[in-house]
Amino acid sequence: MEKEQELEWGEAQRIIISEDLLAKAKQQLLFLAEVDRNRCLYGGSVLERATYRYKYCWLPLLAKHVETPITEHPLVVPLDCEWIWHCHRLNPVRYKTDCMELYGRILDDLNVVSSIQGISNEETEKIWNTMYPSEPYELDLEILDSGSPQDFDENLFGDPENATKYDLISAVKRQNTFFYQVSRPYWNNDTFLEGAVARYKGFLHLIKRNKERSMNRFCVPTYDVDLIWHSHQLNPVSYCKDLMAIMGKVLEHDDTDSDRSKGQKLDVGFSETTNQWEETFGTRYWKAGAMHRGNPPSPITIDKYNIDAMQKDLTPSNKNQNLIQLPQKMLLEVMLEIVDVRDLPSGHKGKLAVSFRKKQEDIVFNAKKQLSVSSQPEGKQVAVFQCKSSGDLVLELIYRPCVNFRMVRPAKVLGKTSINLEDLQNEACKLPIEKWLDLTSAVKWPKPISIRVGLSLTPPFPAPYELQMVPTRPFIGSYLLFLLSRKFQQTKNWTNVVDEAGNEIINIHSRNVTTEKSKTNIKSEVIGTTASHETLLLAELRGTTWFMMNSDWMLQRKKTSDEDEYVFELTGTRKVIIFPGRKLEFETRYCGNERGNCFITAVEISPKDPYGKAVALMNLANGFLEIKEEWLVLPAILSAFVLSHFPHFSDDIQNGNE
Repeated sequence: MEKEQELEWGEAQRIIISEDLLAKAKQQLLFLAEVDRNRCLYGGSVLERATYRYKYCWLPLLAKHVETPITEHPLVVPLDCEWIWHCHRLNPVRYKTDCMELYGRILDDLNVVSSIQGISNEETEKIWNTMYPSEPYELDLEILDSGSPQDFDENLFGDPENATKYDLISAVKRQNTFFYQVSRPYWNNDTFLEGAVARYKGFLHLIKRNKERSMNRFCVPTYDVDLIWHSHQLNPVSYCKDLMAIMGKVLEHDDTDSDRSKGQKLDVGFSETTNQWEETFGTRYWKAGAMHRGNPPSPITIDKYNIDAMQKDLTPSNKNQNLIQLPQKMLLEVMLEIVDVRDLPSGHKGKLAVSFRKKQEDIVFNAKKQLSVSSQPEGKQVAVFQCKSSGDLVLELIYRPCVNFRMVRPAKVLGKTSINLEDLQNEACKLPIEKWLDLTSAVKWPKPISIRVGLSLTPPFPAPYELQMVPTRPFIGSYLLFLLSRKFQQTKNWTNVVDEAGNEIINIHSRNVTTEKSKTNIKSEVIGTTASHETLLLAELRGTTWFMMNSDWMLQRKKTSDEDEYVFELTGTRKVIIFPGRKLEFETRYCGNERGNCFITAVEISPKDPYGKAVALMNLANGFLEIKEEWLVLPAILSAFVLSHFPHFSDDIQNGNE
């Protein structure tokens, strides 16, 4: 930062906010997660019912309580009303106007607690039932979500003239995808949120400067800034008071534009905000982990109420779990830009680029990549990648001469430097950093060449376990076998399971044995040999179900509903549904050469994630497994092996031969 830019940033950080926005942001993330577990609130008849309850029940009750407290205890707002209230407050100017016109004052959240805080709602329910005897205090969202909406008479809800005319349905739908953008594991990290609060103050400072200069500019926040902005708006009295003190007006929050395509209002506004931020503060506006992550993936096609009762989130009883112990690795998301070069020797007028790689072995980030160096904003490049959270990032400045406007090979390395990621984590997880780095070179230049690096890191987060099943013979028919021809003939083979570094984890093979009762009764089994050469029975087929030995896990094929396709169900003290193809967050990711219908996705269904959490991706064509949870490592290996090597298992179930 130059001195003037440092002063601007310092002035921005002196902005006074009367709320603890870090704590408010954490509370908001918990609330959004709870709403996302009840997605019937995103649309349809449930959303319509919720808006009526909010307008004609909750707001009048709250207004009465604000004017004269009707209970010594805090009011507990029902979840459906709280969701509509949340979205209404995210238009702070309209919310203030509505409250003033209808109730003569802004209805704040003081002495009101969220339904997710676990505080007794008995007192609030009594008051609600007295005021609205024909309307239940809490809706049974599970019944409503299952397709049995509770009938209600709109005429019982009061005079439309005494309620807001704001289109609450549209306001809710504009917020339906926000949680997806802020739901990655590091969003609850204090360091990350502290940086977000600081950047929010910088964002307000830019808008204040625009107002002072009579500039009409559409400022667009990154998602970390937007989360803090939302958290501020959810306290409407404080928000109005703070913004009047900061810039003399209540700041609008325009969420009506969602078109991010080139040249549209959102794209132009973000580019202008980026330029203004970098000119004002001298640092990059982008932030690792805080940028738009694309549209949410398609929901899985499963009726969550037609599967068995939800299992409690307990650690499975699995004595064989200790057979495979893998170290937990941590990843970072990194954003990198080469901002400038100085003290370049005279005569070097060709093209400049900076290559970067990890100095230490890094299976996640194992290639050398390159960024061009440009003095023009439109020529700037930003690299976004994931790598292990330890080690050094090595950068080399590359010069390629240009003769008669044509590039001349070979390129020349002018110097190199390195960045230790561990040293930067506390600093760069909070805010993007800018540094001039001197390059070392075998050539003695008149002055050391330096590059200015813009760098941003997320807080570390757990890396998935990546394993490879390596057969001694090629997989035969190793797509989703239950979808393929029955001409497949099983051949006995051994499979080595190795980790990402090639270390053998376990050796698996299948066998068919005759039972003691009948020489003609063949039983299928999976045998494992550990690294210590211990041989164990890992799984056996009983009827149409695979039982994993010394554990509660079993694998079977079933239909989730009359409309849905067959899937495999892996059940123990957790419930995992195995779907054909890529699902949820694996939907849009590309992993090399994909041929045929070779992918399956393991999705955990639980009270915490009733719509499913993708916990593993398996490629049955090449034996690649990406597993996100430690408890699933052995069950996922065995499931992938069974689905690749026992076609009769799926055929028998498909034919109904039970």
